[in-house]
Amino acid sequence: MLSRIANLTGFQAPNRAPFTTVRRAVDATGVVLAVAMLAAIVGHAAIEQQAVDGDVAAARRTSASGPKVLDAARAQTMIAGYLGAPYTYPSDIRFDNPATKTDFTLKDAEWDAKPFKSPIYYGVRVVRWNPGNTSGYMLDFTHSKTITRPEQEVLIKGLIDGAPAPAKAKIGDLFKHLEFSHGHNMLTANVLFRLGALTPRLSPYVGIGGGFSLPHTEVAMRNEPARTYEYQYAGPVAQALVGLEVRLGATSLFFEYKFSFADQRAPLSRLEGNVLFTDLWRQLTLWWSGEAP
Repeated sequence: MLSRIANLTGFQAPNRAPFTTVRRAVDATGVVLAVAMLAAIVGHAAIEQQAVDGDVAAARRTSASGPKVLDAARAQTMIAGYLGAPYTYPSDIRFDNPATKTDFTLKDAEWDAKPFKSPIYYGVRVVRWNPGNTSGYMLDFTHSKTITRPEQEVLIKGLIDGAPAPAKAKIGDLFKHLEFSHGHNMLTANVLFRLGALTPRLSPYVGIGGGFSLPHTEVAMRNEPARTYEYQYAGPVAQALVGLEVRLGATSLFFEYKFSFADQRAPLSRLEGNVLFTDLWRQLTLWWSGEAP
């Protein structure tokens, strides 16, 4: 992931205390909903499988030519959820505030994903396979996290308050928070291709797609009281994937490796919010009104 952070100095808001209890409740609710969704999908698929098995058995009894694959020529829709363990590559981080003559870059900052700490890494998707089931398309939402390491010492290039930045500094000496911890969220549209069945139940597939980065940005400078704490549109995303689908009748399991690239440009609004749609609407209206960086 390549992150480029830009500061929008035209946005101002009073500093408000974080609602820690509410935040934890929201995180916990997200985990419960993700698990419940997975359970519901598996349960629904099991019920559906019983009906499919009955249809197949009836078709086999009435077919003169023996058993047939009934759904091979039909389009198929799959609703799925997944968990995983991401790895995030180091990246440069640029901080730009023309009002204070500050423009510096942190070189090769490292990020932690912490996929099993709330909020966990998860994803949901809807897949539509075309008739013949060799190609299809997918809408994919991935919730990951990217959190810098305050103790990491990095090289710095540029200006801070009009003066040359120090050659090195710890990230924690410059920022109280520098993370996308409620989600380095990515929403992508993808095309998929099956590569042919290895066995009647094993089907490898590949895919490629693009979309938008919708992170929850939490950034606070060490020398500023206000922080940016809101969901944002932050730039484009591209991804490629390769996977193996294990078909269990009407249910499938899939094992997948996915490479995603996000060029994030997060506006530091100094505003606090925590609801995706209202935060994005506020960002859109500020942009529409002509607020200049």
